Amino acid sequence: MTTLTENRRVAIVTGARRGIGRAIAYGLASAGFDLVLNDIVQDEAGAATLDGVRSRGARVEFVHADVADLGSHPHIVEQAYRAFGRLDCLVNNAGVQVRKRGDLLEVTPERFDEILGVNLRGNFFLTQLAARRMLADEAAGRHRSIVVLSSSNAHLVSVEKGEYCISKTGLSMMTKLFAVRLAEAGIMVYEIQPGLIRTDMTAEVREKYGRIIDEGASPVRRWGEPEDIGQTVVSLATGAIPFATGISLGIDGGLMIPRL
Repeated sequence: MTTLTENRRVAIVTGARRGIGRAIAYGLASAGFDLVLNDIVQDEAGAATLDGVRSRGARVEFVHADVADLGSHPHIVEQAYRAFGRLDCLVNNAGVQVRKRGDLLEVTPERFDEILGVNLRGNFFLTQLAARRMLADEAAGRHRSIVVLSSSNAHLVSVEKGEYCISKTGLSMMTKLFAVRLAEAGIMVYEIQPGLIRTDMTAEVREKYGRIIDEGASPVRRWGEPEDIGQTVVSLATGAIPFATGISLGIDGGLMIPRL
């Protein structure tokens, strides 16, 4: 096990196999973090991410687990301590989109529970467990943080994916709750609300949203890239934004600015 005297920071990133999770992992690796990466899928994309992290000089462990399964949480959190002896940052990136966009009046309990089980329930209880473990640490002088990835849909209504919007709104409140609870211990909690980001998750609506971006839906007329989110996580995890907790950062090209 790595000793604390080596002074390399350690982060857990969930949903890290590709897309935004991969960009976050690469950013943190380049910033000097060793990593525990989690994903529900273990495949060539995940292997490529692990190779990319190692090529950036970081040590990395992979935990194959579903964050919706609360029984997997101890393994995810404890892997950071077993492998590296510490935990400085938890990045709650894992999340799922609706399987099929459709009428709000036709959302089933099964679809509702599936979305909230990952996006809200899973993230809440993983954060709770990580927070307990971090509170038990001797961590004088270390910047420690929890970063929650929600969505612009925490504010923007999309009736064709209502259960997703509800889950992200819950994450926004979850961030504030944990921020207040953990502030005295010096553990900062932040929310990132991505806007329209070019990932596999947005592939099915690429044409639709590409058109509204071109028409000025966001003042910055381009798709967001996973690296935009990765760089933001690095700033938060390294303490580059001091004297702040419970804040929400819209990484969205200005999408959520109210305009006439």
